[in-house]
Formats: sequence, C-alpha cells, structure tokens
Amino acid sequence: MGVPLTSSFEQQTVDADGVRINCAVGGDGPPLLLLHGYPQTHLIWHHVAPALAAEHTVVLTDLRGYGDSDKPAPGPDDAEYSKRAMARDQLLVMRALGFERFGVAGHDRGGRVGHRLALDAPEAVSALAVLDIVPTRHAFEHADKEFGLGYYHWFFLAAGGGIPERLIGGDPEFWIKARMSARHHGGTPFDPAAVADYVRCFSDPAAIAASCADYRAAASIDLEHDEADSARTITCPVLALWGEHSFVGRNYDVLQVWQDHAEDVRGQALPCDHYVPEEQPARTATALRTFFAERT
Repeated sequence: MGVPLTSSFEQQTVDADGVRINCAVGGDGPPLLLLHGYPQTHLIWHHVAPALAAEHTVVLTDLRGYGDSDKPAPGPDDAEYSKRAMARDQLLVMRALGFERFGVAGHDRGGRVGHRLALDAPEAVSALAVLDIVPTRHAFEHADKEFGLGYYHWFFLAAGGGIPERLIGGDPEFWIKARMSARHHGGTPFDPAAVADYVRCFSDPAAIAASCADYRAAASIDLEHDEADSARTITCPVLALWGEHSFVGRNYDVLQVWQDHAEDVRGQALPCDHYVPEEQPARTATALRTFFAERT
C-alpha cells in the first residue's frame, strides 16, 4: 500500500462487482467522493481531503487501473476503461459504503469519470466539481495545433501496437516526473512522498497498460457514449475550477463550455497550472467546501 494520507483516514478495499477498488475514508457528515487524475492516485488530495473531512465523510479512491486498485487487462475495444465502466466502479463503492447520494469532485481523468457518473446516475450525484478539464468530446471536436502540442500525450497514450507501453515502461519515473513538472506553475511544490508513491504505483506494467487503455477509450468508446448522450445535460449543480496558467485556462472559455453541458454552472480560475489540488490546496479546499456546503 502507499504512504498514509493521514491517520484519521481508514484505508480499505471495496469489491466493485469483481474489481477491487482501493480507497481511504475519513471525516463525518454528507458524503463526498474525490477522484484523481493521470498519472496519480488518491494521494493528489492529501492536502485537501483533511480540510474537507471537517464537514464531510470524504471517500478517496484509486480509479481502476491506477494506484492500488485492480487493473483489468484491456480488451480489444478498451471497454474495460470506458468512463462508463470506471464511473460504475465508483457508484458501487459508494453504495457499498452506505451512500446512495453524494457529491463528487474529480481532477483530470477523475473529472471525466465524474462527468459520466453524473450523466449515468443522476439520482446518485448531488453536485459535481470538475478540476481543470472541459468535456472530452468538446476537446476532440476543437482540437488544433495548439491542442496537439499541449496535449500530445492524449495521442501518444492512445497509440496502438504497444508503443506507449514499451516506451513508458523503459523509464516510468522519468515519464511521471517530466509530465508533472512541465505542468506546474507556482504554488505548493509537489510532495516528494506523494510523487514517490505515484512512481511506485505507475511502475507496474499493468498500470501503464491500463492508463493507455484509459486514453484509448477516451478517443473511441467514450466518444460513442458522449455522442449518444449529446442532447443530455448534467442536472446537478456543477463547479468548474481550473488553473489560469494551464492549457485549459489559456485555451477555453471554461464556464461557457460547461454551461453548454450542464444546467447550473459556476467556477473560477486559480493561480496555478494543471495540478490544482496540489498546487493550490488551500484555495481548492475553500472553493470545494463552499460549493458542497451549499448543496448538501
């Protein structure tokens, strides 16, 4: 297992229909599920979660394929890593913990899982916070040279033939540290213990394969699901937070994009790059506490 988040959080494993999901649970109050992004684990929330636990029962999980959660072998169509499958895991985890309705906050890949969860299980998601993303379908539909250069990893990781798996597997520590350092701008430095745990988890070849399948699914089966739901909007309140120095902050009218996909949207930029919960933990915690307190 990884380094402890804090002594007040209990580490446990929940069986989500045969996929074991690693999670940490702490605090008391209305339930709040926190989802991480690439190439990290639930430890991305290590500063934010304790602050939220003062008012919420906070559940942090490792998405399937990441951290210490199970890593099902990808099939030919990568359906095992569709956001629909990953969202269902999270719904089953929360139900197993006794929560039928809960708030969700997701950064990066976790935000995409949260978006799908809010669409597939609107009765379960009371409010959704998405950190430094716009919807996947919107990103692909508006891809240009700047997107290709800024988000080159979307295309690299989605490549077939075992290419990204072989190249990343040659030096996973370099890949992780290079990706993260390139997308950090001021604020709190990355915690060395957390980074070491990201490297530990991502050094597993099964994790590399799963994460590539996650990105291949985003460019294939996820788009099919998104197209089928193109007329639907998120019905719960949505908070969008993004880094003012991030690609998202520099290239999209974030609130306008989300207002096209949800009925009730608010949000703001924070003075950081992509890793919002780690670069600006205090401001992130304050924004999330205010948003979810008003809706639980």
